[in-house]
Amino acid sequence: MPTWGCLGLQDSASPLMEQLTYFHDHTMFILILITTLVGYILINSTLNSLINRFLLENQEIEIIWTVLPAIILIFIAMPSLRLLYLLDETNNSSITIKTIGHQWYWSYEYSDFLDVEFDSFMAPYSIDSNLRLLDVDNRIPIPLNTQIRLIISAADVIHSWTIPSLGVKADAIPGRLNQVSFLVNRPGLFYGQCSEICGANHSFMPILIESISVDSFLNWVSSNP
Repeated sequence: MPTWGCLGLQDSASPLMEQLTYFHDHTMFILILITTLVGYILINSTLNSLINRFLLENQEIEIIWTVLPAIILIFIAMPSLRLLYLLDETNNSSITIKTIGHQWYWSYEYSDFLDVEFDSFMAPYSIDSNLRLLDVDNRIPIPLNTQIRLIISAADVIHSWTIPSLGVKADAIPGRLNQVSFLVNRPGLFYGQCSEICGANHSFMPILIESISVDSFLNWVSSNP
């Protein structure tokens, strides 16, 4: 989850988020090189009163500063396209969870089990026990290292189901099913919020995933009334 003074991305908890982090670092490295080079040229041109008459009109240098940005864009576009297709890939999922957004809470249904469904509301704030605007009364248990398929829709207005540390964001649209697939590779609590303005209490419909072992998940399913 984000902390005070955190200027980067959240720690990844899924292979998809790891790839997103790698792409972010790759792109930032290229941008820093471009910014440094252009800044150096601007400062040098401002402080230097000399003129190079061969750079006033030169076919070779114009070819270079046309082709070089195109090559740089290719180095950014190819990993970007690969990542887009990777994010859209749906693997053979072990568990399917149906998620429906309401004003202003989420409801979940584990389609692979009988009568495993619940609503998830924001928990009242307590300075000793939970996090303001992020904790819920019913967490979403997820088995560790298991491929999860999430089917997302809404009952009233457009919502958006988002967990930044998993690299997952999908709009919940009334009358339409959206699908995302992810895998959680470490135990813990992973926080998210609705990321689409959906009314007066838009800020008060958090999402909380709890990644647990497979045995603990099966115990939870069997004990669920």
